[in-house]
Amino acid sequence: MFRRLPSIEEARRLLKKSYTPKPLGKEQVSLSEALNRILAEDIAASIEVPPFNRSTVDGYAVRAEDTFGADEDRPKKLKICGRVNVGETPTVKVERGMAAEIFTGAPLSSGADSVVMVENTTRRGDTVLIHEAVSRRENVMKAGSDIRRGETILRKGQKLSPREVGVLAALGIAKVKVHKRPRAAVLSTGAEVVEPGNPLPDGKIYDINAHALSAAVWECGGEPLNMGIVQDEPQRMEAALRNALHSADVVITSGGVSVGPTDIIPKVLNALGKPGVIVYGIAMKPGKPTTIAVVDRKPVFSLPGHPASALLAFHLFVRPVIIAMSGGREEAPNVVRATTATKIFSARGRRTFVTVNLKRDKSGRFVASPVPLGLSGAITTLAKADGFIEIHESRQFVDAGEEVTVWLFKQSPLE
Repeated sequence: MFRRLPSIEEARRLLKKSYTPKPLGKEQVSLSEALNRILAEDIAASIEVPPFNRSTVDGYAVRAEDTFGADEDRPKKLKICGRVNVGETPTVKVERGMAAEIFTGAPLSSGADSVVMVENTTRRGDTVLIHEAVSRRENVMKAGSDIRRGETILRKGQKLSPREVGVLAALGIAKVKVHKRPRAAVLSTGAEVVEPGNPLPDGKIYDINAHALSAAVWECGGEPLNMGIVQDEPQRMEAALRNALHSADVVITSGGVSVGPTDIIPKVLNALGKPGVIVYGIAMKPGKPTTIAVVDRKPVFSLPGHPASALLAFHLFVRPVIIAMSGGREEAPNVVRATTATKIFSARGRRTFVTVNLKRDKSGRFVASPVPLGLSGAITTLAKADGFIEIHESRQFVDAGEEVTVWLFKQSPLE
C-alpha cells in the first residue's frame, strides 16, 4: 500500500483526467436567500440610483446665486416658500429670493439647485437668514450619480456579499438568478465515533469530521448533507455510499482509507462504478491516506480520519471542486511573509504542511513558530494556529530565520 505516492500536482492531474467540475445549473432566489450565492447573469440597472436629485443634509433648498456673498456679518435673507419632507413629491417651486425647508433624503424642489445646511442659517418667521454661500449642486446627490440606468453593475460569477445584496435592493430587484449550490454528502466512518449530543462511552470520541467538513462545504459555496456515521463493514459501507452518490453531487468521507483491516473504502469504491479509485494516497504530510475516486461521473473524496489531516486535504482537493461546481472563482490566497523562529523539518519525500503561530518582532516583521503538539489528530492544532507553511518534498528542512510564505486561516493575522 502507498508504495508509489503521487505528488499533490500529480493527484490533481489524475483527477482532472477523470472529472472536470462544472456549474450545475441556475435557480432564482429571493434577496433574503441570496447572501454568498454566485450570480448566474449580469445585472444591468433598469433605474437610476438615486432616482431623483436628493438633499444630503437638513436645511433649505435654494438657488445658489441667491446665496452668493453671504457671511456671518452680512447674511442673505430669503423668503420660505414651503417644506419638502422625505418620501413625498415636492409641491413647492423655489423662485428667485426664495428657499424651501428640506430634510436629508428628500427630493430637491423644482427651481432649486443646492441646499444650505441648517447649521448655517437662522430662521425668523417666514424668512431665513443664510450665513454661508453655497455653490451649485452643493449638498445635493444628483439623480443617477450612484448608478446610471443601463449600467452593468454586477457581473456573472460574482459572489453576493451584503454589499451586493444592498445594490440589488437599491435597484428594486426582489429575485436574482444564481448558480445552484452543489450538494455534498458527508459521511464519517469508524466504530469509535459518536454523534455529538449523545453520551460518550469509554473508548469513543465525538464525531468532529462530519461537522467540521460540513462547515467547510458551506464556507466554499456548497450545501452539505450529513449522512451520519457508517460502520466499517463492507455491505453497510456500500449501501451508504450508493445512497450518498444518489443524493449528492459530490461525496466526502473521512476515515477508512489507511492500511488497517477496517480501512475498506477504496475496495468498496472500486466495486461501485468506473473508473473507481484514481488516487490512493498522496505524498503529503499530514493527509497521506487521502483517496480520490470518480463513480458514475461524480467525485468521491475519502479523507483521513484525523481532523487536521481531513481539513487540510479538503482545502487542497475538495474546496476547488466545490467552488467550480457552484459557479464561483478561487480567490487569491490570503498570505503573509514571515521568518521562521526555529528550524523546521519535513517528512522525507512528502510535501509537508506545518501549522504556525505568528508574532511580530521588534522591527514589526512576522515571525512564524510551529504550533506545539502538531499531531494530525489534534483539532486544536488548527484552532490555535494562525496559518500554515508548505515545505516542498525536495527539501529536508527550513532553517531558522529563513523567509517563508504563511497561508492564513483568518482574514488578517493576529486578529
